[in-house]
Amino acid sequence: MSGGHRRKEELTSPSQPHQHHPHLVANGGGGGGALKASLWSKALRSDSSWEDKDEFLDVIYWFRQIIAVILGVIWGIVPLKGFVGIAIFCLINAGVLYLYFSSFQQIDEEEYGGTWELTKEGFVTSFALFLVVWIIFYTAIHYD
Repeated sequence: MSGGHRRKEELTSPSQPHQHHPHLVANGGGGGGALKASLWSKALRSDSSWEDKDEFLDVIYWFRQIIAVILGVIWGIVPLKGFVGIAIFCLINAGVLYLYFSSFQQIDEEEYGGTWELTKEGFVTSFALFLVVWIIFYTAIHYD
């Protein structure tokens, strides 16, 4: 799959060179620049153009963290136990993100070091977060 068939980001019209961008949110204090909230709108739009590879890797990382929290809460409430819960988490986490970057965003995996590099991006931290949330919810609800 090559990146040449992808759409380019829509540019602002030359007749409006100084548009106000309400999507910029300043980071607190230390001169860290600005974080574009439009990054998330770009992440949720199919087949976006990702000129900055780190931005896309950040999106993958944070999607994993969101999935970990959601699944940790569900697993704690249901209550799932043991290896089955861990295995299902791993399959859902890897599967959802694989479908996201290969089908929804249609990126060229080779630009990021291959499918495996994207699949494991942020996985260990999301697994740790999942375990913490799962244990907290399970213990709070089901512990006698």
